[in-house]
Amino acid sequence: MVNQSAVPLDLDAIFAALAHPIRRAILEQLAAGDATVGELAEPYDVSLPAISRHLRVLEDAGLLHVEPEGRVRRCQIEVGPLSAAFGWLTRYRVLWEDRFARLDEHLKEIRDARGKEEHKHARKK
Repeated sequence: MVNQSAVPLDLDAIFAALAHPIRRAILEQLAAGDATVGELAEPYDVSLPAISRHLRVLEDAGLLHVEPEGRVRRCQIEVGPLSAAFGWLTRYRVLWEDRFARLDEHLKEIRDARGKEEHKHARKK
């Protein structure tokens, strides 16, 4: 099994932040480059305070850095936490790929055994 001590303490916050579609879309916007809060809010039919709450969740999870520039707040994506989440998911992907490969091999053995049995019965007739 996976060593739980290797899992970062903020992984829950990262996945909780990624759980909402608006927050994921905001990160996709920021992957193309820095943006102001207003630019990030533009595509959504929600209030500016709601967008600010989404940004706060992303910031608290370490996925976003907000830099005040006078009256404007400029946001940029932080990829470190995404890398940590990807690393955690990758360990489990490898685990499940191994298990599926073993299951596939087992099913092939069953099919081969059935095929041999059917072939044996067909020759007796």
